[in-house]
Amino acid sequence: MRESNDTRNQPTGLVRELGLLGLAATGICSMLGAGINVMPFMLQRNVPDIGPWVLPAFLVGAIPAVLAALAYAVLASAMPRAGGSYIHVSRALNPYLGFIASFSQWFGLSIVVGVVSYVMVPFLRDVAAAVGYDGLAGALETGPIRVGLALLFLWLFVAINVRGVKLYERTLVPLMAVMFLLGGIVIVAGFSFDQETYLRAIEASGAQVPEMTDIPFRWSAFLSASVILFASFIGFDSIAQAGGEARNPGRALPAAIGIAIFVVGSFYVLFTMAVYHTVPWQYVAQEAALRDVTAPGLLGVVLSPGWTVAIVGGAAIALLNDLPAMLLSLSRLMFAWAEDGIFPSRLAVVHPQHHTPHIAIIASGAMASAGVLGSHFAGDFFLGVDIMVTSMLVNFALMCVAVLTLPRRNPEIAARIEVFRDARLRAPLAATGALILVAFLMIHIWKDLNTDVAAWYFHSTPVWLIVMAVGTLIYLRERAALQRAGVDLDQRFRTLPPE
Repeated sequence: MRESNDTRNQPTGLVRELGLLGLAATGICSMLGAGINVMPFMLQRNVPDIGPWVLPAFLVGAIPAVLAALAYAVLASAMPRAGGSYIHVSRALNPYLGFIASFSQWFGLSIVVGVVSYVMVPFLRDVAAAVGYDGLAGALETGPIRVGLALLFLWLFVAINVRGVKLYERTLVPLMAVMFLLGGIVIVAGFSFDQETYLRAIEASGAQVPEMTDIPFRWSAFLSASVILFASFIGFDSIAQAGGEARNPGRALPAAIGIAIFVVGSFYVLFTMAVYHTVPWQYVAQEAALRDVTAPGLLGVVLSPGWTVAIVGGAAIALLNDLPAMLLSLSRLMFAWAEDGIFPSRLAVVHPQHHTPHIAIIASGAMASAGVLGSHFAGDFFLGVDIMVTSMLVNFALMCVAVLTLPRRNPEIAARIEVFRDARLRAPLAATGALILVAFLMIHIWKDLNTDVAAWYFHSTPVWLIVMAVGTLIYLRERAALQRAGVDLDQRFRTLPPE
């Protein structure tokens, strides 16, 4: 039965055990996954005219991400609660916008977790093939084994998440260290060779040597590429979702967001610059038009099999790291909705021993498992990714707007802001972020709607709108139930949930 008032004074049961390193690792591992090994190179196929301007497009794509990160840091310092992005928008702007925007984010991210689990197996296949285990590599190509392994990895991290944030942190931080170590091999290797050496190696292998022609700069291609590369920075918001379990949250959450953006941005630039230092963009474009290419596959031309195995292993660990951080983000969103009464209350139950929202974590794992099966049977990995990009552009824009509206809508909470306290500095940055993010959203939608696909449902925009409609129906139904129970909704959505 729903409560008839808004006196939610009982503690949630979550415990603040996640330190700065664990928070930063949550954001870093959510951001550094398949994107760094694939996206800067497959971009040559998705945006054929980008040519040599991948790195500048990366830097432009980082601008709205940095501005959104500032908005997250401001709001997280004032509202350190589980399900951060939902809580921030619902308290600073509007509860309906907070729910449906985070609901579409949750849907897209659930599918992406399934996709990451599924595409991780081919990296293991490549490792097996590189060391001569052809039989094992062939077995990893079979449907039952690939799906089974994907589900095994997924539910392993579901179990780790359920067991508590201390085990989560002890698992994630060492994996992050190994990921950086093996990724560093790519950076060193990329700067150790030059393009002439690479072209000679291609010629010696019998592969086709590309024509070393130049192409003119085109703004349309450059901006389209920047929007796609912006997606590489999606993930730092997972730090805010863990706001209910952070130690010293007013300072730790903004600091972790800043660390994640700086570390990931620097690593992206060095990694991409290193690969393109050795591999001519003309060859990347030629190969990307024929097949899927990755950083390990491209550099393998000039590396020994042992070093190739190392960097393929690094790519696999980078993918592996996505799973625990994304599952944390998914489950805390569901927990926050349930705690506010706009989702089934069972999802707000916290395990008495592990102090985690175990039912929400298991439900997130079930939704991600559907993403694994969908990836296998539908064969289209990228629809969920496009939906998530649309959702995150909307979310980030709303977060910037929320920074502007919080002092008027909720001055009591605004007084708790510990980052950019001076509104004269805060407001222009938030307004600029909102404008750029809306512009990126328009470019993304235009590109999606003008892409030739086999059926309308392969366009992410109409699917995203359907998800938004489903979220709206859920919100209206649960809001009506709260009203019937006599809950003061204005008070409910102006105050923060209990800690």
